[in-house]
Amino acid sequence: MGTRDPRVDAYIEKSLPFAQPILAHLREVVQATCPRVEETIKWGFPHFMYEGMLCSMASFKAHCAFGFWKGALIVGPGAGEAMGQFGRLASVKDLPSKKILAGYVKQAMALNESGVKSPARTKPRTTKPEPVAPPAFLAALGKDKRAAANFAAMPRSHRREYIEWISEAKREETREKRTAQALEWIGEGKPRNWKYEAC
Repeated sequence: MGTRDPRVDAYIEKSLPFAQPILAHLREVVQATCPRVEETIKWGFPHFMYEGMLCSMASFKAHCAFGFWKGALIVGPGAGEAMGQFGRLASVKDLPSKKILAGYVKQAMALNESGVKSPARTKPRTTKPEPVAPPAFLAALGKDKRAAANFAAMPRSHRREYIEWISEAKREETREKRTAQALEWIGEGKPRNWKYEAC
């Protein structure tokens, strides 16, 4: 058996009654399969270490979760509605058999022993809609062909910076002053924060 951390004992004891047998079961499978495993608490819940992060478990109000650090390479993508790869665990019956779980632990161990890196966790990229430009700014831009052409050619983020800078002005005279300054800089092909680019 690997090392046991008394903080993991305390975590299991403090968990709700439905969660205790699930957490105890998961712990025993990991401990029995990986004799050199080390337990620890990271981010407030139990983790199992073997030549790096191996797997973790957690309990919540109505479910538990269990997952491998490199789970996408072992089990595939997670179930989606909970952390880890096994979805919301409300009882031990929601888990694969001991034999299958032990197989997953062995695969995770082999990946760590080989130095395989965890696949990058990327969030789907969302683009913000372009903000609505103030009518006075659009009218002034329409009178300056060079500035209008430069503004249209600017990256979306640069256009957004100018529009937000003008729009956030509370007073009309501040908006007018910013519009005039923006037209000058845009005419020169400068982004809104051009002064800080060389820093």
